[in-house]
Amino acid sequence: MIEIKRVTTKKELKTFIRFNYELYKENPYAVPDLYGDMLNTFSRKKNPAFEFCEADYFLAYDDRGKVVGRVAAIINHRSNETWKKKDVRFGWIDFIDDEEISEALLKKVEEWGRERGMESIQGPLGFTDMDAEGMLIEGFDQLSTMATIYNYPYYPKHIERLGYEKDADWVEFKIQVPDTPPQKMLRIAEIIKKKYNLHVRKFNSVKELRQGNYGQKIFDLINEAYAPLYGYSRMTQKQIDQYVDTYLPLLDLRMVTLIEDAEDNLIGVGISMPSLAKALQKAKGKLFPFGWYHLLKALKWKKPDMLDLMLVGIKPEYQSKGVNSLLFADLIPAYVGLGFKCAESNPELETNNKVQAQWEYFETTQHKRRRAYKKDI
Repeated sequence: MIEIKRVTTKKELKTFIRFNYELYKENPYAVPDLYGDMLNTFSRKKNPAFEFCEADYFLAYDDRGKVVGRVAAIINHRSNETWKKKDVRFGWIDFIDDEEISEALLKKVEEWGRERGMESIQGPLGFTDMDAEGMLIEGFDQLSTMATIYNYPYYPKHIERLGYEKDADWVEFKIQVPDTPPQKMLRIAEIIKKKYNLHVRKFNSVKELRQGNYGQKIFDLINEAYAPLYGYSRMTQKQIDQYVDTYLPLLDLRMVTLIEDAEDNLIGVGISMPSLAKALQKAKGKLFPFGWYHLLKALKWKKPDMLDLMLVGIKPEYQSKGVNSLLFADLIPAYVGLGFKCAESNPELETNNKVQAQWEYFETTQHKRRRAYKKDI
């Protein structure tokens, strides 16, 4: 007999977060989130997404009172208004390999959504596009990243048994970093630069970035570039302020390239980071007492061989015109100088041909695939 209980106390929320750590503690491919980040994500006071989202969190208990599963039920009203839908989302779903548990968890989210007037369910998704999304369906033997979900192979089998169908797929690529930028890409970059009168903007300090209000400009561009993508809802000013304050200080500015037009309007951005996957595994979800050391080492002192392509965005009217070649013509020498051997693309919608076309100059392997499911309720 499985009992589903809504999380109502801080102690239960801590249990909700830690269940994932326990379930995957022996798995060599899973990458744990930082506990403090998760507390902030689920906090109605600290997560600005609650301006336009509502959510509840649920734990599954077996007949001995042991936690055997978890799930978040979310309604992103902003996304629903944008896409003219009445969707409830399920997110942060984890469960042991027992069909009774997965069914009970998802039925709870379906019921929760119907009570609030929703007509369909989709997921796994977070509050917004900035949260990890999509259930892994290929690449279970590949190291995850800080920005993605890892799950056991039995998860999609459970989901599909319950009548859930594909809503969208994302693919991920492992990209070899060449010793020098490909000549064809360099030629295109030079042509595009002259044709549209573009230039590269680089920074020597975060202070310089802030003084030019480039944090705001970057996320305004992302809002514009990502608007047509699956389930996307525009970031609010509070969200943008939080991302700027949280992530700008972590960046190695050699791995940040902006493209501007003749009037210094931002039209392209490429932001990369050293992969924190192994550092996060060593930290085991904790900054203290020693987790901070592993993360700082990966960010500042001894960078890993792998880098993560965190954000790549091009202003819509410049997409499919080769502007990406300008970004990577600048970034590749930085990658080589910093000792990176390969890059993780992170998830790209399988239908997003514009994004995938930018990898034609490189040696790539499509090594992961993840899926968002849907079902009428």
